Amino acid sequence: MKLTLSQRLSAVFALLLLVCSGTSVWMQVRSNTMHELEVVQGLSRDLAGHIARDTQLMDANGLKPEALRMLFSQLMLVNPSVEVYLLDTQGRVVGNAAPEGHLRREQVDLAPVQRLLNDEPLPILGDDPRSLQGRKVFSAAPLKVNGQQAGYLYVVLLSEEHDRLAERGATSAALNTALWSIGMVALLCLIAGLTAFTLITRPLRQLTDTVAHFDIDGAPAAPPLPAPSDKPDSLAGQDEIATLDAAFRQMQKRLGEQWRSLTRQDQERRELVANISHDLRTPLASLHGYLETLSLKDASLTPDERRRYLGIALDQSRKVGGLAQSLLELVRLEHGFVQPVLERFSLTDLVQDIFQKFELAAEARQVHLKASFAPRVSGVWADLGLIERVLTNLFDNALRHTPTGGMVEIRLVPQGRFVEITVSDSGPGIAAELRDGLFLRPFNIGGARRDGGLGLRIVQRILELHGREIRLLDVPGQGATFCFSLPVDEDTATTLAVRSMNLNSPGKT
Repeated sequence: MKLTLSQRLSAVFALLLLVCSGTSVWMQVRSNTMHELEVVQGLSRDLAGHIARDTQLMDANGLKPEALRMLFSQLMLVNPSVEVYLLDTQGRVVGNAAPEGHLRREQVDLAPVQRLLNDEPLPILGDDPRSLQGRKVFSAAPLKVNGQQAGYLYVVLLSEEHDRLAERGATSAALNTALWSIGMVALLCLIAGLTAFTLITRPLRQLTDTVAHFDIDGAPAAPPLPAPSDKPDSLAGQDEIATLDAAFRQMQKRLGEQWRSLTRQDQERRELVANISHDLRTPLASLHGYLETLSLKDASLTPDERRRYLGIALDQSRKVGGLAQSLLELVRLEHGFVQPVLERFSLTDLVQDIFQKFELAAEARQVHLKASFAPRVSGVWADLGLIERVLTNLFDNALRHTPTGGMVEIRLVPQGRFVEITVSDSGPGIAAELRDGLFLRPFNIGGARRDGGLGLRIVQRILELHGREIRLLDVPGQGATFCFSLPVDEDTATTLAVRSMNLNSPGKT
């Protein structure tokens, strides 16, 4: 039969209580008995000595039968609870008044007699001549004849008659009252213990029920609001069950957050794959169409038409290659294959290199590139190649969505231990309803795709590796304005990078 934890605890407690109650009864009875024996032996300790001085039981000829019979008669009349024996120097019983067949021992151990005569602590138990195994309190005194040791007077203080009367009184009212008292106390302790176990294990039963209904394969339900004891800083003062309950609530909360995060990430990846598939399908279809045209109509095409078709095919091929390269780069960034190598470099020099890279494209689109540097812009600590990729993506994104005659501007402003970098354009900007998940999935502006699924996602991931984040600002009179910052000292850069690595390591969400 399987028992619950509460039932097992109750059964063990009841068993321990029964053992303790029985032990208490035994110890109390034992203590009372030993106390009674000590009192009896203490009061009658010198009884044998008085008898030996007042009555001559032995002479040079040996035992005096008449004196012995007279002594036994007097003692039985005065105190029927005693039994008198005469022992020789070896402890053999040489005289007694026991009825026929009652004497069971022929010899008594003299070691207890010597202990009594040496005034050792009471009670001292000696052999009972009327029992093979029994031991009783006694009084003893040496007997001398003409100054020589002749034997011992051995007086058993609790006779057979006393034992019979004690046995008949074993169920006396006093003993019954004591037993009933112990039984009632044990019963009350059992009830109190069972009640305490029920109250103590109630939180454990509730936690067990919660764990039993926890569905690991389904979306974890949001846990109830934590009690004040669930806070980590107060767990030290709680009992083990409350601590376990709080820890489970925290685990359930984290599992719920991770589940929702995984669900959201899965949905975002689905959308990203769908959009990438659409982006790949269009240039691939165009590339295939123009190559097929060149293959089928090569003989009838003029050189100008052939060059135009080849130019379009190459342009579509470059789009496919760029998209594939961006996707590969994003995968490497998100799976930890790329780690920043921190070094100090000049942001102003890097911006000049970016301007040179986009100078021709800006002139072709008739877009003005502008740089605004605050005085004494410090060098920053970061991965030069990765930050160049960030600025390249932001400028490319801004140029593609800035109308003719517009402007793309970058500003560098020191902010304490950081330099703030802002890239803005004069394009249509990004509507409020498109900003949710801006750095996670592609979106459209006026029918044109703005690379928010790969380019901006790569930007966000690179800055996360540096322990920084990118923000979209609302600036009146401007289009899209992106802002981030980089540290100017090595210690800050290293701390941020290490913290980011710990937060984004495998197993972290």
